[in-house]
Amino acid sequence: MTSVLFSLAQSAPAGGAPASPFGQGLQSFVPILLIFGVLFLLVIRPQQKKAKQLQQMLSELKAGDVVVTQGGIIGKITGIRDIEVTLEVQQGVRLKVLRSAITNKHTPGEAAKTDAKAS
Repeated sequence: MTSVLFSLAQSAPAGGAPASPFGQGLQSFVPILLIFGVLFLLVIRPQQKKAKQLQQMLSELKAGDVVVTQGGIIGKITGIRDIEVTLEVQQGVRLKVLRSAITNKHTPGEAAKTDAKAS
């Protein structure tokens, strides 16, 4: 009998009130919620922002823009349809690519500037 009372006395908090399992469970979720909050701020939010900028750039494309595709092809836009873009990569050489394959607009000499900074 004394061993049962001794074990109950050890499990009760110092104030004499029984321990609340809800309070302990909530405290264990706080670090998980903080991790998800930091993950959202550092990873998910910047990805969403970048995707929004890409969609805006794709919707603003017009004939005459020089663009780069995912494959690294640089070309001048000569025609635009709903999902297709016609690029002129060399005089007389035209390629049809999907609008979604375009990654960004290209500024001639841009690569040379970044290489000079790295040196």
